Amino acid sequence: MRGIEKLLEAELDGHLDYQKNQKSDNPNFRNGHITATDNLKGFTEAIISVFPQCQTQICVVHQVRNACKFVPYKDRKLFATDMKPIYHAPNELAARQALQHLSDKWKHKYPYAVKGWENNWDNLTVFLGFPLEIRKIVYTTNLIENLNGQIRKYTRNKMSFPTDTAITKSVFLAIQHATRQWARPLKNWGMLYGQFCLIFEERILKN
Repeated sequence: MRGIEKLLEAELDGHLDYQKNQKSDNPNFRNGHITATDNLKGFTEAIISVFPQCQTQICVVHQVRNACKFVPYKDRKLFATDMKPIYHAPNELAARQALQHLSDKWKHKYPYAVKGWENNWDNLTVFLGFPLEIRKIVYTTNLIENLNGQIRKYTRNKMSFPTDTAITKSVFLAIQHATRQWARPLKNWGMLYGQFCLIFEERILKN
């Protein structure tokens, strides 16, 4: 695994060098608008420290999975069904009402399954403040998980790697293959860009 660690270290060094070379008055460098994370400890705080105006969305899919960990199998399907109105809600108020229903029904039985929603509420509902088309691309970290899946395709069929360099090369090739698809235009990008310009008009159009 040392080979992967070295690869990640090289990537991090590259990003740090990029950061050092940026002028402090470059508005684009500190102009992050939205991020989606899996809620690793300290991740949101780290993003805000670099992009203070950024809105940080915690991945709803991860939250659903994490909540279900505290629910036995016999109740899990029904509990998951009761969570759906939260992230399918048309707005934050309706989502909060759905959370209250979930809490009233399940919190006495599975308190930690509901507590995760309550403790991270502000960051779990950022996406509800955007039009439906934008919500679909910011409420989850599926894009990152897709990259992880691409890496697994290159590594899962090998029982072992002879050297750390072999691991590094396999991961590198997987990332190279995945990034080719990133150059493709996003579906309905023109409409999405127009909505972003309306929401972040001062921060996008002035640059």
